[in-house]
Amino acid sequence: MSADPADALDVLVSGPVFLDLIFTGLPSAPRAGTEVWASGMGSAPGGIANLAIASARLGLRTGLAAAFGDDAYADWLWAVLGEQEGVNLSASRRYRHWHTSVTVSMASGGDRAMVTHGHPDPEPATDLVAAAPPAGAVVAELTQTATGAEPWWRSAADTGTLVFADAAWDPSEAWDAADLRRLDGCYAFSPNAVEAMAYTRTATPPEAARALAEHVPLVVVTLGAEGALAVDAATGQEARVEPLRVDALDATGAGDVFAAALVTGTLSGWGLEQRLRFAVLCSGLAVQHFGGSLAAPGWGDIADWWDATVGAARTGDRAARATADRYEFLADVLPGHALARVRRAEATMARRSDAQPTTPTPADPVPVRLRAE
Repeated sequence: MSADPADALDVLVSGPVFLDLIFTGLPSAPRAGTEVWASGMGSAPGGIANLAIASARLGLRTGLAAAFGDDAYADWLWAVLGEQEGVNLSASRRYRHWHTSVTVSMASGGDRAMVTHGHPDPEPATDLVAAAPPAGAVVAELTQTATGAEPWWRSAADTGTLVFADAAWDPSEAWDAADLRRLDGCYAFSPNAVEAMAYTRTATPPEAARALAEHVPLVVVTLGAEGALAVDAATGQEARVEPLRVDALDATGAGDVFAAALVTGTLSGWGLEQRLRFAVLCSGLAVQHFGGSLAAPGWGDIADWWDATVGAARTGDRAARATADRYEFLADVLPGHALARVRRAEATMARRSDAQPTTPTPADPVPVRLRAE
């Protein structure tokens, strides 16, 4: 990474960017020879853009090292990320004769099916990340690399950057415990309960978290509808929090929002339980909207939720009172953040947003490269 501290980031992410088209409210899954009408549709940046936008909306100076094509979809993705959301794209590149990957998500019957078309990125992530400013944290997946190749975040970890690792799905479902060696140099690991227990060959999520704490300083295990738990290996402290009770519409990107919130709390120096509660809150707010990245909450959304919760508590609502007590730390946190509006997913790729960007910045220059052969 480049070493100019004036351009330092809070968090850097790298990976493929997709254009996501989300259809909701389908009466049934489409069958060959039929046409099905959806009651709702949204378009949003997808893939690693989920994490980049979630981080930027929480006020983190966020950088993205990714490949973009030279088509109209890429123009829109670049504008949304760089101009609207304030993501630093100085380490991203655009490539001629390479098109944007697209995912179509179709929700029906409480589940969703996806169709994706795309091609491998033209250059390795390590080549793009080399041009990125220094960052306080990076978020990466625990994925296999080519034989002998270092993961893209290794050089950052060697200079003291906090690496937050997430588990990648193992299509073989072998969950080889030897894969945990790739956590060397990571600060945190946040698998879901199934992944955590499979890797550690344990029977319960708490047992899995304690076993994983032998590999990283911070373990967070997400429990889906049951909340999340965490273990701080340095202190031995454990925390478990209940989920936020919401009417969930679309879980796309909720894990990325959780990760962004966890990084936010860590860089802010919050306690273990506060970080965990904040991550559960942000992901809970996100699933009430569809569209992955553009469902991510901003501080204005968090302030609205807090005001509504406190208001309900003052009317004598006991559940609201208990929730307000658990999240009382927000009363001290919220005054330090701009409560800007954020944009939600729209049916079409709108040229202009009806909301102001969280951090208005001029667009970065758009470097265009010939596609690497």
